[in-house]
Amino acid sequence: MNIRILAIGKTDHKALQSLIEEYSKRLSFYIKFDLEIIPDIKNVKNLSEAQQKEKEGELILAKISATDQLILLDENGQTFSSVGFSEYLQKKMNAGIKTLVFVIGGPYGFSEEVYKKAQGKISLSSMTFSHQMVRLFVIEQLYRGFTILRNEPYHHQ
Repeated sequence: MNIRILAIGKTDHKALQSLIEEYSKRLSFYIKFDLEIIPDIKNVKNLSEAQQKEKEGELILAKISATDQLILLDENGQTFSSVGFSEYLQKKMNAGIKTLVFVIGGPYGFSEEVYKKAQGKISLSSMTFSHQMVRLFVIEQLYRGFTILRNEPYHHQ
């Protein structure tokens, strides 16, 4: 299985970018992993919230192939403990999914078309985090999940 993360907009905080790179490197030891950034939409001042979601949705869906399993990071998604998330990853691998794609949307969430195409939604917390921080949290939790599956000492119970 491959894992991809699609995210809207670049990470402009150098320390955060450094941590994202560190955990991406760690994660790639366990699985083929890719973080792809979809550039911010230009001239958003001239767009309504719905129009911005629509345009971002088109960009997201253009990056998805028919065999990808699309999982949205969404405040209304399913929540997991770290161990529960590792079990979720194991089930996805056992199901023979070729590519599992996690999507971090823009500031207003996802368009209806993206919701329709998605096979699941995951919430990291009932709290709100910046989209840049969510990237780090997801990658770290993926890394943690694989260390749990391998019974490695990173995660403590």
